[in-house]
Amino acid sequence: MNRFYHLLYTPTILSVCLTVSAEAQNQADTLRTRTLNSVTVKGVRSTVVESLPDVHGTYLMGGKRSEVIHLSDIDANVAEKTPRQIFARIPGVFVYDMDGTGNQINIATRGLDPHRSWENNIRQNGVITNSDMYGYPASHYSPPMESIERVELVRGTASLQYGAQFGGMLNYITKGADTTRQFKFETVNSIGSYGLLSNYNAIGGRVGKWTYYAYYYRRHSEGYRQNSRSNAEAQFGTLHYQASRRLGLTAELGRSTYIYQIPGPLTDAMFAQNPRQSTRSRNYFNPDIYVPSVKLDWQLADRTRLLWTTSAVLGARNSVQLDAFATVPDTINRLTRQYRPRQVDVDHFNSYTTEARLLHRYHLGGVGATLAAGVQLMSTDLHRQQLGVGTTASDFDLSLVSPFKRDLHFRTKNLAAFAESQFYLTNRLTLSPGIRIEQGKTQMRGTISYYDPLNLPTDISHHFALLGLNAQYRVNETIKVYGGWSQAYRPVVFKDIIPTSVYERIDKNLKDAYGYNAEIGLDGHWRGLHLNITVFDLLYRNRLGALLLSNPDGSNYIFRTNIGDSRSTGVESLIEAQLLRTETLLLSGFSSTAFNNARYINGRVSTGTDNQTVTGNQVESAPRWTSRNGVTARYRTASLTLQYSYVSETFSDALNTAMPSANGAIGPVPAYSLWDINGTWRIGRQLTLQGSINNLLNTQYFTKRPTFYPGPGVWPSDGRSLALSVGLRL
Repeated sequence: MNRFYHLLYTPTILSVCLTVSAEAQNQADTLRTRTLNSVTVKGVRSTVVESLPDVHGTYLMGGKRSEVIHLSDIDANVAEKTPRQIFARIPGVFVYDMDGTGNQINIATRGLDPHRSWENNIRQNGVITNSDMYGYPASHYSPPMESIERVELVRGTASLQYGAQFGGMLNYITKGADTTRQFKFETVNSIGSYGLLSNYNAIGGRVGKWTYYAYYYRRHSEGYRQNSRSNAEAQFGTLHYQASRRLGLTAELGRSTYIYQIPGPLTDAMFAQNPRQSTRSRNYFNPDIYVPSVKLDWQLADRTRLLWTTSAVLGARNSVQLDAFATVPDTINRLTRQYRPRQVDVDHFNSYTTEARLLHRYHLGGVGATLAAGVQLMSTDLHRQQLGVGTTASDFDLSLVSPFKRDLHFRTKNLAAFAESQFYLTNRLTLSPGIRIEQGKTQMRGTISYYDPLNLPTDISHHFALLGLNAQYRVNETIKVYGGWSQAYRPVVFKDIIPTSVYERIDKNLKDAYGYNAEIGLDGHWRGLHLNITVFDLLYRNRLGALLLSNPDGSNYIFRTNIGDSRSTGVESLIEAQLLRTETLLLSGFSSTAFNNARYINGRVSTGTDNQTVTGNQVESAPRWTSRNGVTARYRTASLTLQYSYVSETFSDALNTAMPSANGAIGPVPAYSLWDINGTWRIGRQLTLQGSINNLLNTQYFTKRPTFYPGPGVWPSDGRSLALSVGLRL
């Protein structure tokens, strides 16, 4: 540490000495002068993962497990958003490969569902991007990773401050303008296997009180599998006006869209024969999402800050496909000489949020404290149109031959108030109690052609008073012990309460999922070694599902209701270490490993003919072991990382069916291991080269058997691929 301060102060002392010398020369020309060589201070970040500070913006993070990944510090396949590399050093992250290379990030932790990361409160620069928090909390908004400076993940023990979702808050921070220049340009261009071509261009700068930044992005890929082409675009712009030293205004607008040709599910036999084959050539998926926002950041006083954000998520989720099992071929009818008409589904998102957050530092008696409090108002309208009869064509075409059989609105109005205070009991010990109150209602209205209109309307109330308590003790400057317990909830998802036939009914007393996150951990740094280990417990009550019930006349029907509770307990550990360090070479390694015992503690589900207990069974898509390990060699401005990933076996259904079905819809997902190599070479300040060899040994694997989109069955992940990126800054 003393050596660090010596290096830090050397340029300053040198500058003062030169200034004094110059003044003396003006007074006496007889003094001799000598021009000194410039001094350059170089440093290498000893560890990659860091925690958020105890006070982060208007959030209190003391006592919570959090991780920050700076993308410039890691070797990863950014061009294709490979999550197992980007999130490699965050233990327990389960990755679901679903939407084709580079289109979407689907992750979860602690036994939760990874579908479009919808168990997380997802944000960009603090702005919510979940499509509809109360009806479809997936984030269809998908910015390019070339635009991201860092990724912040805080676990569920901080949920009182950001709202619903058990999985935590995942915040993508975009790159910003160079405020020392009026104009700066950056371009990143990538090529790779299977027709990968991408182009990212960004400009930014500062003119007076105005700061601006904008990018435009395009990507094309033919895909690893047959009929898996994708074309993506994204745009983003931000404009900041610093009205005064204390007041700033920021306006942002982000958009992302892609068209993905869905290759269709496979059976296990098809996967074994050829994992690159396709069962569909006429299926397409297309989200087109806009995220506008306005922020007011006002330092009201030296100890008080107000952040007021108003934002929206607007756009559509479009799909046209033959939705059937892999065993149902999509062939031309001999009589009509045409394909079957496809199904058209469209979701229209209209989600609005305004949130005011206040951060205030104060004293209570002789104890210092920091208060984070605020209110959040959400108004959403998810307009879902499904089962439209489309054309018999083969291109992406949302045209209808006959109208939608389902035309529904899922409207929510919700008001939340929260307060959490971080008390500094000593200079080492902090205690943070908090509360969040949720008050709202969701109403489902509309028509379903095959369903009795009188049985359709459903109201779901959201009434919660959530409590939490976190604590942190700093043993010294480099070691801390943290822990906490916080209640959380997850609203009922729209898809789970839509009757799919006349033989289904909806429970009119549905309850939101409800439970808590608890954790205790140790985070420490010592001579190039970083250790963060956490023991966690996550209780998830009121899981949704279906039961088989009987009418008075003896006939059966499916009842969509809350079917049971689950619990996840385990350990998450990260070890980063410097193995060798010289003046020009740094050899480091990391091991990010998690054990997760996610089980049903009670519950019953329908098997189609009766109801069976699932008590004691493993939760779907919740591997017991997830481990990612890597070694990085850095020589001057070049680095190379070799990474090994392992994910243990999971199940696709709550019954833990051990033998795959003939159509591939249910069964186990085998364990898999992968090797990746990534490298980066920074040539001066302007030029950067990055290269990736993904899945080095060409392992054939899949990560999940989905029960809904993109269709039940086996969805193979990508085999070996290469990518090369060139970045230039001017």
